[in-house]
Amino acid sequence: MERTLEPEVMDTPEEADSYDAMDNADANRAFVDRLVELGARGRMLDIGTGPGHIPLLVCERASDGSVVGIDLARHMLAHAERHRAASPHADRVELRVADAKGLDFEDGSFDVVFSNTILHHIPDPVPFLREARRVLRTGGVLLVRDLFRPASPDRALELVRMHASGASPEQRELFRASLHAALTPEELRAVADEAGLADAELVVDSDRHVSLQLAAPQKKP
Repeated sequence: MERTLEPEVMDTPEEADSYDAMDNADANRAFVDRLVELGARGRMLDIGTGPGHIPLLVCERASDGSVVGIDLARHMLAHAERHRAASPHADRVELRVADAKGLDFEDGSFDVVFSNTILHHIPDPVPFLREARRVLRTGGVLLVRDLFRPASPDRALELVRMHASGASPEQRELFRASLHAALTPEELRAVADEAGLADAELVVDSDRHVSLQLAAPQKKP
């Protein structure tokens, strides 16, 4: 099926409240598990942090890490700030309003760059991926995970029934629309290559998630 874009920024109070209330705990834990496997540590950037759950999970797992979380949606960041303030890891998380397509960071500023389910909001992902590559230091860890677009609307509805049966009607519709807005794995491979990430591994993680990743170099014994 063809890609149907969503709004690039979800920034009404209702959208932010609904997204924050969604149960993404298992997917978030799997994302952080992968980051740890890839060797994440040091100064990290979360592009499109939304309500800010993942930076806190990262800090739980990486005691020597700190995270800068950015988002264009101020209502999302209000939730992220509330979660940050209540966390024992608050001093290792910084939140900023920023545009993923034009980051105000110097080249190679971060040991780790990660992003979870943001790509499908961006009409042209190439500038976003170029910026992610630019601010990542040589040998750093990258993990960009998103939904991937199923072959048909019926398959999208099947995935909603499988994975969001207990969600509200609004949350189920948000999930369905996100599936329609996502790239296919083949499309993601093409835009990654164009953005200078030809060396990034593409991994189909589940029946609905796909990732681009770069692991930290293995230390010699």
